[in-house]
Amino acid sequence: MDREYAQPLDVAALARGVNMSAGHLSRQFRQAYGESPYAYLMTRRIERAMALLRRGDLSVTEVCFAVGCASLGTFSTRFTELVGMPPSTYRRLAASATAGLPSCVAKQVTRPVRNPAGNPVRKPVGEAVRNREAPVGRAH
Repeated sequence: MDREYAQPLDVAALARGVNMSAGHLSRQFRQAYGESPYAYLMTRRIERAMALLRRGDLSVTEVCFAVGCASLGTFSTRFTELVGMPPSTYRRLAASATAGLPSCVAKQVTRPVRNPAGNPVRKPVGEAVRNREAPVGRAH
């Protein structure tokens, strides 16, 4: 899922590949990673979307489809839940907040992180960059 985040998620196919039922794989995945396979994949997609939005040469719609989301509405909703702001706002703020940082550092300080309850916790992008920590802000 980390490498092929833009591909559709097929839990049944993943489960067949490791000789498990889809339900058992999902339970084991949640136990190991703290979230469902779908939530994990969406986190990876949003993480990649954040990098593309910081780059600034693609529209929000282009980024949505580039990371494997089929619906702009779902993409925007999930992005806002995880990052704490809509993709268009993130694009505008992140470009200036991460200017001059190497991309590997920008990725680390803006990486989406879920709290144990599964709710995203974020700080405004600029504050996270100044403090060199993962962004944290409103919990949903």
